[in-house]
Amino acid sequence: MSGGNRHRTLGQGQGQGQGQAGGVQVQLVLDYLKRMQAENPAFFYAIQPHNVNDHSPPAPANIFWADPTSRMNYNYFGDTVRLESTTYRNRMNNQYKLPFAAFTGLNHHGQPVLFGCALLLNDSADSSFVWLLQTWLHAMSGRFPISITTDPDRLIQMAVAQVLPETRHRFCNWAIFKETQDKLAHILQTHSTFEMEFNKCINESDSVNEFESCWASLLEKYYLLDNEWLQSIYNARHQWVPVYMRDTFFGELSRTNCIGGDTVNSFFNGYVNAATTIQLLIKQYEKAVASWHENELKADYDTTSTMPVLKTPSPMEKQAAECYTRRIFMKFQEELVETLANPATKIEDSGTITAYRVAKYGEELKAHIVRFNSFEMKANCSCQMFECSGIICRHILSVFRAKNVLTLPSEYLLKRWTRNAKSGGVVDAQAPELPSNPQESLTVRYNNLRHEAIKYVEEGAKSIHFFNVAMDALQDAAKKVSIAKKQRSGATQGSTPANGDRQGMHTGEENQMTPHQSADEKEKKIRELTAELESTNQRCEVYRANLLAVLRDMEDQKLKLSVKVQNARLSLKE
Repeated sequence: MSGGNRHRTLGQGQGQGQGQAGGVQVQLVLDYLKRMQAENPAFFYAIQPHNVNDHSPPAPANIFWADPTSRMNYNYFGDTVRLESTTYRNRMNNQYKLPFAAFTGLNHHGQPVLFGCALLLNDSADSSFVWLLQTWLHAMSGRFPISITTDPDRLIQMAVAQVLPETRHRFCNWAIFKETQDKLAHILQTHSTFEMEFNKCINESDSVNEFESCWASLLEKYYLLDNEWLQSIYNARHQWVPVYMRDTFFGELSRTNCIGGDTVNSFFNGYVNAATTIQLLIKQYEKAVASWHENELKADYDTTSTMPVLKTPSPMEKQAAECYTRRIFMKFQEELVETLANPATKIEDSGTITAYRVAKYGEELKAHIVRFNSFEMKANCSCQMFECSGIICRHILSVFRAKNVLTLPSEYLLKRWTRNAKSGGVVDAQAPELPSNPQESLTVRYNNLRHEAIKYVEEGAKSIHFFNVAMDALQDAAKKVSIAKKQRSGATQGSTPANGDRQGMHTGEENQMTPHQSADEKEKKIRELTAELESTNQRCEVYRANLLAVLRDMEDQKLKLSVKVQNARLSLKE
């Protein structure tokens, strides 16, 4: 698909990055990023060098940044990524008022999670998106995602092919739907049913043959066989029509998914829009980050504080309720309950592999085929829901029921959807080699230690018991470090620090520590880190206490309302 005619006006007089005022606003962002990195070396930012010639004033550079939480979250949820890069524009004149882009994903609750942000002040250059993807990948320790969703843009498509050749690239079909509405406005005005039939053809086709047949009928019915726009998006169908993409994980939680989704679920929805200035951007960025962090804490609390209502006596449902987060369990439960209306009928048995036909009562034409391997206790379904969403479908569950499989095999419990998604380390097989530079090695070790410490903070803040256990462990570790320091004091003065055990995260510019430090300087740095960790612990405890207070108030209000309802019922009986 060609998205080559981009009508952006950045750098054309009206762009925010142009001129003295724009330069001041960009400098405010740079000052903020430098300050954040000075406070935390794991904060990453980078600036793309811009091309300058003698005949034009220098244009502002492109800027990328990712905070430590974004980089850590990518370790857990970096399997599928969305690049939101063309959301914030004035749709009346197609001018992009805010040249802002964000890398996002989905956490274990299915909530948006941030992996990095950018100001694309010169995104019309062929190299801009290549630089953006390369820089983002570097900040994420070189770990490639399984899939990435972007707008249907030619420059982005070329950049993804170059930087992420092994990653499955799809276009956001919400953007395609919006452009279709513009391109076919005359058809929508004269044929009120076209849009509904178009959406149904895209989102409700269960097979490639069904889509192809439906598409051909649609074009013939509305005399659109020669329409250039429809022909162009049809040629790109393998990158946006759901039925062609179901063999790859995208984290879709809806059976009738709209690939790429609406902007309703955007990380910055409600915080950043076409009217947002660069000067206001950082403030809104911090608000969005804080808000989604609170939402995650609330979802964590909802998951761990109560047990969901089970709808069947199945041990599998109980197992899922104990493993999955609340929202993911609700999706699983929906599929499990539907097995009652979707019986499995054996149609082929070749020994180890048995094929079943699964269809809902009264909808036999919509049947799916499940192949079950009794030796390995594995199954795959023609609907490919598990491959796309990581949640097992009703058709496989129906076969499990027929075969008396009482609990979910481990391969059908994706860790990224479980309560323990953030527990344990993530092995990075694609990380670059350890740095040989002593100064860089010191920062790598610092970042690795900080990364591990933050995990203790997050887990320790979830309850008083966890807090006490984590605090005891940290205090014990501090004592061991102090003993090791004393034992080695003076023995290796002036020696070059050795490399750490594994690759850490890279920082954007200056390193905060030098390779040759005195014992006093090292002691001071350890005290600073310890104080910072204790401060973070205290803040997390305050956040947790505030959240619990709100939840207690809600429970009190619920109890009072319950009493009032009961009293009202008694008075009516009297």
